[in-house]
Amino acid sequence: MCRQSATVCLVKSPALESVEGLSLVERLRVLPDPRRRRGVRHPFVTVLLVAASAVVAGARSYAAIGQWSTNAPQHALARLGSRVVGAFGVRVAPSAATIRRVVSLACPGGLADLTGADPGGTESVAVDGKAARGSRHGQTPAAHLLAAMTGDGRTVTQLRVPDKTNEITCFAALLKPYDLTGVTVTADALHTQRAHARFLVEEKKAHYLLVVKANQPRLHQQLRSLPWKDVTARRYDREMGHGRRETRVTRALTVTGLRLDFPHAVQAVRILRHRTDLRTGAVSRQTVYAITDLTSHQASPQRLGQLARSQWTIENRLHFVRDTTFREDASKIRTGHGPENMATLRNLAINTLRAAGHRNIAAGLRHASYEPFSRPLDLLGIA
Repeated sequence: MCRQSATVCLVKSPALESVEGLSLVERLRVLPDPRRRRGVRHPFVTVLLVAASAVVAGARSYAAIGQWSTNAPQHALARLGSRVVGAFGVRVAPSAATIRRVVSLACPGGLADLTGADPGGTESVAVDGKAARGSRHGQTPAAHLLAAMTGDGRTVTQLRVPDKTNEITCFAALLKPYDLTGVTVTADALHTQRAHARFLVEEKKAHYLLVVKANQPRLHQQLRSLPWKDVTARRYDREMGHGRRETRVTRALTVTGLRLDFPHAVQAVRILRHRTDLRTGAVSRQTVYAITDLTSHQASPQRLGQLARSQWTIENRLHFVRDTTFREDASKIRTGHGPENMATLRNLAINTLRAAGHRNIAAGLRHASYEPFSRPLDLLGIA
């Protein structure tokens, strides 16, 4: 069974160790074709590569991907491995209906794992979820996708959260296939769970930095009552942008002798944020508490502040980009594995454009769209 927990697949997710160092095309060949043999005309990998290339060129829907495929010239279809018909060797592109069927059937867990970035050796990995609001249909709720992203903005993988449950049940399954030795995993208050902390430290040999809010009332109260005014280990950060001026004060306190009811807890963190709206002059203040297994020698207040900000990276550099640039919330893709697999193709496009040096994804998509049948293939490494 696929490790994608929302629905049952007929195939098993491939082992990531067997595809390490392979190109995108070679990785996709590992993914089993979910279609029945009878009536299959277009290679499975070709259809996925067509969809991925069209998304890098700016396609946002099945119809747009199908239009890109229909207009693809022979040299592009040859690079994509399209089937050959007739004595003259004419390449035939898959139709929009074929693309829709393949994308909605492909194993979502395997596709996300095979097209994602390797988190091994990175400093941090942020975990957060997002609902694809447009996938709501009748009594069927919108697809909720839990994703992991490295601190430098590369999406690792994602899973669809099963209906009638929440992200907590998918946290371990999301990260289990990866080597996270020495990596600090950050997450919001929903994932400040004792089982998550034990899983990260004891099983994955990783570290954690977890936000603490009122959903853990006893722990939250313990952190609030610590003698923060007497703490000398602190860090001040100031920055200006997006029409506001912000000052952050990060304080860290070793809590190993205070018997906090949380596994492997070593340091408590308090981040005080002051924001001033430069247009209106309004001032807001927010206090955030967090807990970590990192010692004071492993993580100073400066590094703890950086790790806390890396959690916000996934919201700004993944979810916001998919919403604004790809208009994901407006997408009406609902059937099968379509919502999660289209989100995975968008993640692949974002990773690919960032690897090519595009800091602005919208600008990167425009650059690819100027030569839509060559630049996307070059960026994806399709020979």
